[in-house]
Amino acid sequence: MFERRSLRLPITLGVVMIVLLVALIVGWILLAVFGALQNDQRAGLYWALLSIGTTSLAFVLFGVVMYLTLSIKTINLTRRQSNFIDSVTHELKSPIASLKLYVQTLRRRQMSTEEQASFYGSMLEDVERLDSLINHLLDAARLEKHRTLAEKQDVELAQLLRTCAKEVCLRYQVHEDVIKLKLQPCIVQAVRVDLELVFRNLIDNAVKYAGDEPSVEVTLEADGKEYAVVRVSDNGRGISAAQRRKIFGRFVRLGSELERDKPGTGLGLYIVRTLIHRLGGRITVKERANGPGTTFEVQLPGKALDSTTDTDTQEAA
Repeated sequence: MFERRSLRLPITLGVVMIVLLVALIVGWILLAVFGALQNDQRAGLYWALLSIGTTSLAFVLFGVVMYLTLSIKTINLTRRQSNFIDSVTHELKSPIASLKLYVQTLRRRQMSTEEQASFYGSMLEDVERLDSLINHLLDAARLEKHRTLAEKQDVELAQLLRTCAKEVCLRYQVHEDVIKLKLQPCIVQAVRVDLELVFRNLIDNAVKYAGDEPSVEVTLEADGKEYAVVRVSDNGRGISAAQRRKIFGRFVRLGSELERDKPGTGLGLYIVRTLIHRLGGRITVKERANGPGTTFEVQLPGKALDSTTDTDTQEAA
């Protein structure tokens, strides 16, 4: 299929065309200069042809380079969209198929109260998975709309991080010591729902991609008088330096959807980065300082409330 084809062909054709154009430009220059030197009476004509021809060929060369660049971007975008469609299809079909199986079983069999409760719990998890997918899609669409400064408010970031951690804990049902919170009370001016979306995504990813024995750490501290810095670290496999700049793109998920065992749409980090930039902050990805894994560092305009540091342990996100 077009969206899955290799980039080798367009890149090869583009490079060949560029080389031919450069050779043509060099040949044209040499011929014009040689003609001007050999024929003094028509030297002006040769120099004029040299200027016109060289300029024209330079424009053509620029056009070829732009076409090659846009073609590569288009193919990459189409490939990411194909991955996104595969992901959404899987994310929709899996819980729907599971729900269908549970409903059919409940209709055909007489079950004990305990079995019914277990089935209802599993069905609720499938519904929450569908709800999470739909919310991701709606959040991505919402990013296209501008928010006004009037919607911002002072938000106590430490409390918000505790809330996000608690929500994700309930979702993954992990032990309370999986995620450790070390929070200095800070305040930022932002849209609260946007901050919740940012840190819920980051903490969720940290638990999702952590190691076999997951360990997640969330820290918050004031960096001088201008920024509040949040770091979310996990003990997973980590992200290579070459891939760190790609992960914030829309529809980007590393690897193939057909081989991936983690749910997702490739929109989470795109939403995170867009919202952080809109709030006047920035996000960077680093290796975990004290072992294997990844650290996402978020800097937001803010300040410390006091010098107290609150250390807490909560369930993973």
